Amino acid sequence: MKNICDWNNCKEIGEYRAPVEKDNSKKYRLLCLDHVKEFNKNWNYFSGMNDDQVMDFLKSDMTWHKPTQSFSSSDNFFKVLWNNTLRDELDKDRLKSEYNHMSKFKFNHNDIKAFGILGVSVGLKWQKIQEKFKLLVKKFHPDINDGNKKYEEKLKLITL
Repeated sequence: MKNICDWNNCKEIGEYRAPVEKDNSKKYRLLCLDHVKEFNKNWNYFSGMNDDQVMDFLKSDMTWHKPTQSFSSSDNFFKVLWNNTLRDELDKDRLKSEYNHMSKFKFNHNDIKAFGILGVSVGLKWQKIQEKFKLLVKKFHPDINDGNKKYEEKLKLITL
C-alpha cells in the first residue's frame, strides 16, 4: 500500500515524515518531496517561545534534556558525598576531641581495610583522611577519566 502525500489536494506519494507536533516525535505525517521541502522552510520549533525559554532549551539540549548536577566548584562533589562532614572541618575543638577519641579507639577489620583502600596509615587525623579522600575522588571520577570503567570501579571502592 502506498501512502499519498498528506498535503491538501496532492496526489503524489508521501515518503517523507514531517512532525505533527513539536514535542511528539512519534506523531508525524507523510509528505512528498516538494511538500516536505516547503514544510521544512516554514517549520520553526521555537515559535511561541521567548528568548529565555529558547536559551533554557539549548542549554538543556547539551545534556540530552537529562537532569545533571554541576561539579564546577572544587568541593561540590565532595559535599554531595560527605554531606555535613565539611562543617566539622570548621569546628577545630570538635576535631581535636574526635581525634583524641580515635587515638584511644581500637579499629576493627573493616576500619583497617578502609584505611588501606585510601592508602593512609591507621589512626591518621580525620582532616588528612578527608584530604586523601578528596584527592582520590577527583583522581578516579568518571568525568575526569572519560568514563573509563576501571577508574569508576576504583571510585566505587573508595566511596562505598
